[in-house]
Order: sequence, then structure tokens, then C-alpha cells
Amino acid sequence: MSVHATRGSAPLNILLVEDDDGDAKAVRRAFAKANIANSIVRAVDGLEALDMMRGTAGKTKVPSPYVLLIDLNMPRMNGIQLVQAMRADDNLHDTVVFVLSTSSRQDDKIAAYNCNVAGYILKATAGQDFLNLVNLLECYGRIVELP
Repeated sequence: MSVHATRGSAPLNILLVEDDDGDAKAVRRAFAKANIANSIVRAVDGLEALDMMRGTAGKTKVPSPYVLLIDLNMPRMNGIQLVQAMRADDNLHDTVVFVLSTSSRQDDKIAAYNCNVAGYILKATAGQDFLNLVNLLECYGRIVELP
């Protein structure tokens, strides 16, 4: 089974921006466990993610439609800086972004929502195997119409 952006459209690609190998593996395992076959492409920081979305610096461009799952605390360019750069880019400004973080700080949540993220998900709340996150994305892809 694959999550689609709209009925009959191409499968929704997932760009996971996560520097922690364990968390990245947990997300992939959760998708596999739920029999969700969507492509998950990983970037280890915000700069690499921008290159993947733009197809620059020798990176293959991630095909649309896609949704980003972004960690906040990463080297080189953190999650908030990444979303700010995307919102300032005419080609990326309407990208759907979910923050996936260990931080429960109110300041981090406010900063993320000020960048118009679709949701802020605590990794602890998403569950040890991230199945709740997979269910969220499956429902999101099923009912939300993307351009």
C-alpha cells in the first residue's frame, strides 16, 4: 500500500530530514511494519535537504509530491532554519512540513508554527516504533488535496 497525495495521483514521497541514524531507522521500520511502500529519502541536515529539493550540489531532485519530516536539532542548518529557507523560496514555499522532534520546549513549537508547519510531533508521542506517525501521514495523504 502507498500513501497518495490525492486519489489516483502519484504516491507521496517522504523526505526525512534527520541526523540521528536510530530515529531514521525507526521511521523506516514503522512504514515497513504498516506495509506503507512510499519512498523515504533521507537528508542528514537542512543544507542537504535543500539540495535534494532543488536538485543542486550533485543531488538528485526529490520528485513531487512530497512531504517533509524534519528534526529540529541538526548540524549545519537546523529544522527551523530549513523551513525558513523553504518559505523564502518561490519553488518550495508551499511544501508540507511536519516537525518531528524530541524538544517539547514551547519556544520551539512556536517557532515551528510561525513557519507554517502542518504539525509538530514529539518523537516520544509518535511512539517507540513511530506507528502513530505513519497512521497520521496515511490519513493526511488520503484526505488532504495537494497541488
